[in-house]
Amino acid sequence: MSVLDNKKISFIGGGNMAQALISGLVGCGIKPNLITVADPSSNAREQLAAKGLNTVDPMADPKSAVIGADIVVLAVKPQMMKVVVSAFADVLDTQLVISVAAGLSTDLLSNMLGGYSNIVRAMPNTPSMIQMGATGLYGTNNISAEQKQLATAVMEASGLVMWVDDEEHMHAVTAVSGSAPAYMFYFIESMVDGAVALGLDKEQASALAMQTMLGAAKMAMNSDDAPAELRRKVTSPNGTTQAAVDSMQANEIGRQISEAMQACYDRSQALSEEMSK
Repeated sequence: MSVLDNKKISFIGGGNMAQALISGLVGCGIKPNLITVADPSSNAREQLAAKGLNTVDPMADPKSAVIGADIVVLAVKPQMMKVVVSAFADVLDTQLVISVAAGLSTDLLSNMLGGYSNIVRAMPNTPSMIQMGATGLYGTNNISAEQKQLATAVMEASGLVMWVDDEEHMHAVTAVSGSAPAYMFYFIESMVDGAVALGLDKEQASALAMQTMLGAAKMAMNSDDAPAELRRKVTSPNGTTQAAVDSMQANEIGRQISEAMQACYDRSQALSEEMSK
């Protein structure tokens, strides 16, 4: 039995992230007829309705998706949020509101919602689309223990969930998971290019690089050893791996990764400040 059983969930916005979360929820056994999606695109509504979901045209009836819902997921672009939510803010009562909009603090969201504060801020990442996501969550003081469980269950349908106690830590979440799939793709891309330069064809290089990345991640997740210890165990003195690791250390790859994450963190803070003006 799930805490989401018989809970009505409404998505405001039916784009890629909303569809990823919906796919995870349905895959976990949530009945499609308990999910409503408000999206202005008639094509999007038709596609979602074909999957058994309820759909609403927010331009014609902006409040119907929110009235009667237990959970409202805000999945629209940050720049559009204020206009979108102002159309239904006055009918919010006890609903749990989950926002997946980057850069919008809970205080700013509360202001947009006319002071409503049953809000959880979420920072998912794109692997949520294949139910392999990693999501950071932060909730206001108004969030009850039950609502915290509901938010966890909604986001866990698409992967790992971690709560932070300080909203400022959401910038760190952005740096380590929200934006980080791009780091992994960049690393894979570079490995493929390197393997091709060494003589493999691109298909061979891509398959080997991606499987190695996946295998290493799974091995690290299933091991009691820290990543540093796993690295030491596969690095034979004076061997091929040692040569590669020595090259990375000489080029300060670790420092460069830390600096890249700091740049991501700083930009996340700047975006939040820009959205607050």
